[in-house]
Amino acid sequence: MNEQYPTAEFLVICRGEWDTTLLQKEKQNVIDQFYAWFDELVDQGKIKRGQRLTSQGNTIGEKGAITDGPFGESKEVIGGYWFVLAQNLDGAAHIVKGDPCLDHAKLVEIRPIDSGAGTHGSWRNELASADNTSQ
Repeated sequence: MNEQYPTAEFLVICRGEWDTTLLQKEKQNVIDQFYAWFDELVDQGKIKRGQRLTSQGNTIGEKGAITDGPFGESKEVIGGYWFVLAQNLDGAAHIVKGDPCLDHAKLVEIRPIDSGAGTHGSWRNELASADNTSQ
């Protein structure tokens, strides 16, 4: 009997810049491959669409200090995000490693979404976790 486990949701953060040796035509080809791959996985229910991000933004730091730009180095640029549905983090990574952009200096970060965080009273758990990691 093949028992089905609940599917978890993972945030996929797209980072980095294109390989500078790629010609515009080659870059467009990779983008077309990405959307073919992506749309197929959306149709299969393995991926949920996210959004592309612009390069504009502000960072708000300690004591409300506002600075231009959401990033420090080009390798830290976040270009967008989407979601993958899988049984665990390894399963999510297996799906995402098929992204054609990964062969051209782009990289992605996959993070599990904590469905309990961000709810009323959950800050107590977040503070306890932070205290445990600093010991």
